[in-house]
Amino acid sequence: MNGQYGVLNPWAEADAIPLRGISPRVTDLTGKTIGLFAGNHKIAARPILNVVEERLKERFPPLKFSWFLFGLSLEVTETEEKERFEDWAKGVDAAIAAVGD
Repeated sequence: MNGQYGVLNPWAEADAIPLRGISPRVTDLTGKTIGLFAGNHKIAARPILNVVEERLKERFPPLKFSWFLFGLSLEVTETEEKERFEDWAKGVDAAIAAVGD
């Protein structure tokens, strides 16, 4: 059988936003603010981040922390919380997210 076949992308149209690399790691934590991101719908996420915060405070006492708690099981940038999330993200030097069921 010699025929031509059309091939369709199962992912549909490509995302118009170009990919970017991972941001460089923060090399010095002095005076930095660490963002802690947790979804309220994941019951173990907050306890996980509580422990992360405690351990980081032990190792790096001058660190500051800023929490962003999100109540929906959706991409935060696709909700009414987008602006609040973007403002929060501007105020942190690094962020840690936790997901836990």
